[in-house]
This record gives sequence, C-alpha cells and structure tokens, in this order.
Amino acid sequence: MANIKKAKSPAEKSTPQPLKDKAYEKELRRLHVELVKLQQWVVSKGLKVCVVFEGRDGAGKGGTIKAITERVSPRVFRVVALPAPTEKEKSQLYFQRYVSHLPSAGEIVIFDRSWYNRAGVERVMGFCTPEQVQKFLDGTPTMEHAMVDAGIILIKYWLEVTPKEQERRLRDRIDDGRKTWKLSPMDIKSFKLWDKYTEARDAMFAATDTAWAPWFVARSEDKKRVRLNVISHLLSQIPYKTLPVEPVKLPKRKVGKVKPTDYPFRYIQERF
Repeated sequence: MANIKKAKSPAEKSTPQPLKDKAYEKELRRLHVELVKLQQWVVSKGLKVCVVFEGRDGAGKGGTIKAITERVSPRVFRVVALPAPTEKEKSQLYFQRYVSHLPSAGEIVIFDRSWYNRAGVERVMGFCTPEQVQKFLDGTPTMEHAMVDAGIILIKYWLEVTPKEQERRLRDRIDDGRKTWKLSPMDIKSFKLWDKYTEARDAMFAATDTAWAPWFVARSEDKKRVRLNVISHLLSQIPYKTLPVEPVKLPKRKVGKVKPTDYPFRYIQERF
C-alpha cells in the first residue's frame, strides 16, 4: 500500500531563501511610494478602510504593521491595539469597544488584533464561555456585513507561522533587551497551547471566512517577504489612482539678518 503523506499547513510549505536586505529595502521603498498614493486617494475620495491583523504570538503582525505605516501619515493610517477590557467594557455589548475605532471617511484603520480576540485568546485561555464564543462566531458575519454595507472596505489578514519559527522568535524576545516588552505572561501561558490555538483558528475561519469579508493568509516565516507580500496585496485590494500633484518649489529666503542671540541654550551632551 502506498504511503500517504500528510498535507502540510500553509506555513510549512517550502519557502525560498531569505530575502537580502538590499532587495528588500528597494522593493519596500517602491511600495511605500504606492502607499502614499493610496493615502492621498483615500483622503480625496473619503474612503473608509479597515484592516485586521490576526495570528499567533510571534507571527510578525507588529513588524508588518510598522512596515505599512512608517512612511505615511498617522492621521490617515491609524493603528488600534486595544489593551485588556476594563470591567465596564466587559459589561458592554462585545463589539461596542471596537465600533468606536472603526474608520471615518478618509481613514485607514489597522487593528493589531481585533474583535477576533474572542475567537482566539479568550477562547483558548478560558476568558469567556463556550456559549459566548459560539454567539460571537454566529454573529460576526452579520456584524461584518453591516460594516461593508456601511461603505467600509474590510480586509482581514491571518499571519501563519510554524511552531519552530514561533519558538525561535519567542526565545529571541527573552534574550534581546530591545524585545523583552513584547513577551507577556500571556505569551508564556499560550506557548504550550499550540493545538488549542489551531482548533480555535480553524473554527474561526469556518464561521467567518465569508464572501463579503474573506480571510487572507500570509506565510510569515521570512519577515521581510511577508511584509512585502502583505503590502502588495493590500494595495491590490483598494483600487486607487495617482492624483495630480502641484509641483513644489522652495521660495527664496534671506538668512542672517537677525543678529546671533546670547541666550544660554541648554544643549544636550554630544556623546556621539
């Protein structure tokens, strides 16, 4: 009898060699120019764009969001990363704390984790009941349909990472003083619950991967590649055009007509 190979997950398929820094920076620069064009288009046309990023701890959500937003206006590209709900928020309608952050005309709102916390960490860590999870899964497609009907362009990304790469990144957070803030007690508790998170992810996809709000999966083994792939895909999801820009010319100015001041400025120490 022939051996039957188990199908690999999206993150476990063969990946190309890591992208070189020079190639990455060149392509990222080009995409940043396109994001600026998109920004101008969204403002001009009064579009409302909502981008959701979900994935396991260490999947690369933060780095990808930073790559998207580092060259655009924070007044247009607004990032929402909500803390744990307060007691008051726990008593509210579940979606209530998220609705106030949805985009207005001329905004692109990026959720670094979102209402899908209920389908993921809250479910796995026991912060809500199975009944609450099921109500969420049943009601979310209707909620998202209402968002789309209200003119919101809703784009949902799931960043997929392998167990091996996730562990490498989490261990790196322990050893790198620049990243220790990224490692929370919740991350440590979640680390041993890989299979439960897989079950939660699959149930979430089955219930909320709809025609009007589909999930897009991005393999994130190579951080540079996933950033470029996600930005390219995001640009493809929002039809935009390059708006005409008035040519800019700096006017002439005169410098040096004011006499130097003797004010005792407190200059910082120049250590470098």
